[in-house]
Amino acid sequence: MTAGSPDRRRFLTAGAAVLGAAASAQLWLPAAARAAETPLPDGVFSLGVSSGDPLPDGVVLWTRLAPDPLNGGGMPDRVVPVEWQVAEDHRFRKLVRRGTAQARPEYGHSVHVDVRGLRADRTYWYRFRTSGQLSPVGRTRTAPHPYSSGGSLRMALASCQNWQHGYFTPYADMLDQDPDVVVFVGDYIYESTPSATGVRRHEGTGEPFSLAQYRNRYAQYRTDPDLAAMHANAPFVVSFDDHEVDNDFAGEIPQDPDKQPHDAFVARLTAAYQAFYEHMPVRATAVPDGPHIRMHRRLEFGRLARLNVLDTRQYRSDQATSQAGAKDPSLTMLGAQQKRWLLDGLKNSPARWNLIASQIMMAETDLKVGEGKLWFYDAWDGYQAERNRFLQEFKQVRNPVVLSGDRHLTMISELREDYADPDSAVVGAEFVGTSISSNGDQDQEAFRREWDPRRPDNPHWKLLDAHRGYHLFDVRRDDIDAQVRVVDTVRQPASTPSTVAKLRVEAGRPGVEVV
Repeated sequence: MTAGSPDRRRFLTAGAAVLGAAASAQLWLPAAARAAETPLPDGVFSLGVSSGDPLPDGVVLWTRLAPDPLNGGGMPDRVVPVEWQVAEDHRFRKLVRRGTAQARPEYGHSVHVDVRGLRADRTYWYRFRTSGQLSPVGRTRTAPHPYSSGGSLRMALASCQNWQHGYFTPYADMLDQDPDVVVFVGDYIYESTPSATGVRRHEGTGEPFSLAQYRNRYAQYRTDPDLAAMHANAPFVVSFDDHEVDNDFAGEIPQDPDKQPHDAFVARLTAAYQAFYEHMPVRATAVPDGPHIRMHRRLEFGRLARLNVLDTRQYRSDQATSQAGAKDPSLTMLGAQQKRWLLDGLKNSPARWNLIASQIMMAETDLKVGEGKLWFYDAWDGYQAERNRFLQEFKQVRNPVVLSGDRHLTMISELREDYADPDSAVVGAEFVGTSISSNGDQDQEAFRREWDPRRPDNPHWKLLDAHRGYHLFDVRRDDIDAQVRVVDTVRQPASTPSTVAKLRVEAGRPGVEVV
């Protein structure tokens, strides 16, 4: 379905049309069951629908019942059955799967349906129903057949959406570009306190610490219309970074341990991880176990691409505070088990392209102009021994490409074997996507004055830009064409999109070029 096609335009309005189809909805249940229902408050589907983690034969479908989303949800304290349908058409005339899920109060009345038995590389439509209310219609797509080696994959990379810094207008353009999948690499919410000077104001009175507070913060973000529309249009593959919990946290260590005792921070992690699960289209493998959640995972898109999704927060050592500390070989970003998992997955991959979704930047960022080095210790620069080992391994990996976020800037780089040697071999490419809204509308001239003097010290940088937006990739067997899509403002609910740059990665040739 091409962007702007009549079929696609019909889909975008299908959700609103279906909401009024009360007669159709009544066919879902026999009369006796309908009569036995206890009515729920109106607006239970206020947070919309989404899908995620596509497989060749399945996908996760999500919704959360929340008639009063910013005040705990507003649901009764009981289990609520929610019916779901999957169809081959947006009018639901060709149903292929249906069933009933249980929305449980202990999980915020969220619903996660792991649908299987679907056909590979197909578009499907889905919806939910409970208490006589119909959800908006969602559209999703399964992954290609495991042995498929041809075709193409359109993928969007997004991160860092601060409610207070602006509207999520880049998603409106992303919707028009119609990606097959969206990879979101962290900072879905921000834990910061409400600000009277923000473009929009966070709910609540302070930072979230409890489960109820994190639920309200996620619910607020989920009400953004552009984000909701994008969730309803394509499957997401999500992970978290630090702001879903606490800025710059590492494992069970908060940013400010003098103010957050260990037991209190563990309780905060437990609440934050559960709220994350409750609001994301992820499988039951991600159901939290207290202050632990399994986020690193691998998704296959035929033999074309393997996507390794990292968790760079839960297992890391505390951040270094000096250059010597950043080179300490005992420091780890991923932990021993995840590190082995990643290396094994890269070495044994059958895929043409090996993609790594890393929440934070892997290439070096030398902040000091002239002699010497100055790094961000929260990024891979603060864990150089482990980073350098991966870069060595990349020489034996077929077409590695790293997809990152965190910086609130577009920073596209060559990955080099040894950043201490500017002439060392290029072993891969990295795309650090800019933010959806974080940092707001930056002063472009001020950005250039700050960052352009650093470019001679970072010859591996191919492109720097400070507009808000996202990256769009067309992955094919022989190359990846990338676009840096940006908007002119996030201070208004509507914006004008454009392509600020186009780049290409060619199979068998490590690195990336501006075209």
